[in-house]
Amino acid sequence: MDIQKNKYDLTLFFELSLDLMCIAGYDGYFKKVNTGFEKLLGYSMDELLDRPVNAFIHPDDVEITSKYRDSIRQGKPLLNFENRYVTKSGEVVWLTWTSIPHPQHELVYAIAKNITHRKKIEDDRNSILAKITMVNDELKRLTYSTSHDLRSPVNNLIAAFSLLDVTKVQDQETVDILNLLKLASQGLNSTLNTYVDTLVQKDKNSVEISESNFQESLSLVTQSLSLLIKNSNTQLKIDFSKAPTVMFNRGYLDSIFLNLISNAIKYAKPQVNPIIQIWTEVQNNRTVLYVKDNGIGFDLEKIGDKIFGFNQKFHKNKDSKGIGLYLVRNHVESLGGSIKVESNLNDGSLFIIKFGSTNDSNS
Repeated sequence: MDIQKNKYDLTLFFELSLDLMCIAGYDGYFKKVNTGFEKLLGYSMDELLDRPVNAFIHPDDVEITSKYRDSIRQGKPLLNFENRYVTKSGEVVWLTWTSIPHPQHELVYAIAKNITHRKKIEDDRNSILAKITMVNDELKRLTYSTSHDLRSPVNNLIAAFSLLDVTKVQDQETVDILNLLKLASQGLNSTLNTYVDTLVQKDKNSVEISESNFQESLSLVTQSLSLLIKNSNTQLKIDFSKAPTVMFNRGYLDSIFLNLISNAIKYAKPQVNPIIQIWTEVQNNRTVLYVKDNGIGFDLEKIGDKIFGFNQKFHKNKDSKGIGLYLVRNHVESLGGSIKVESNLNDGSLFIIKFGSTNDSNS
């Protein structure tokens, strides 16, 4: 019978626990601690019992710990309280406490877990986030500066074109080229303004979403790309009849068209005129945009999801920056949508964009 009692002796439970277990008095001294305290803090049992608890607590945490200890003395349990202790070697460790008072005996029964490793991970994460925030702020400042610096010469170009009297130009081809350059300058100016406006909206944690017209957005983009489209003999096949509009950010939509169309032309097959098909439809109450080309395509089995990665390049084109598709995915996913691509080498690409929501009129 005595052997059976010893088998379930709670003293063994107390001593063998990997957590720190203790009994402390209302007078601020440990009355009993398990070996976990000795191992973690490096003090002997006698040292732990002879000194007040505050002697082991980090100086910056003594005041807040004392306040919570007063609450415990009033009979209130303490759950998930975190503070720092200082080991005999001077190392700082983080503990999280669960403490239950026993007012009748003026004792506190407590269990602590060592969370130093978790705190270090949190500190490292916060440090990384701080660096990312700093880099992000620098990138935004660079974008603002670049947009500002680019808008000045673009505005000068627009002003110069406004002074030109094309009626005095005899050659019709020259007139057409001047008009195209004027339209391209106006389109570039509009795009720069839209990007800056969008950045300002992001700083306010609010990206404006409105009913955006696909045809209006596409017309603006093709106008800015008119020379590229003309010189490459690109053919556009458009059908927005099934879903003419979508609830989306207009600047993002312009950027999506700009990047997908310019990429389709840039990666066209040699000696083959680019054909770009763009259409929309509604599936399960969501607007879907399709952009298909007859270009050189991608080996998706080889590159997989990297196709939308930042600074990823898959073709030997000196103009490739590896940013366009990254921006497209970011625009789509940031507003709750999704994008995927179907493609094979030398067999073109089909981009399928599902927007986060659709208009009631389209559903």
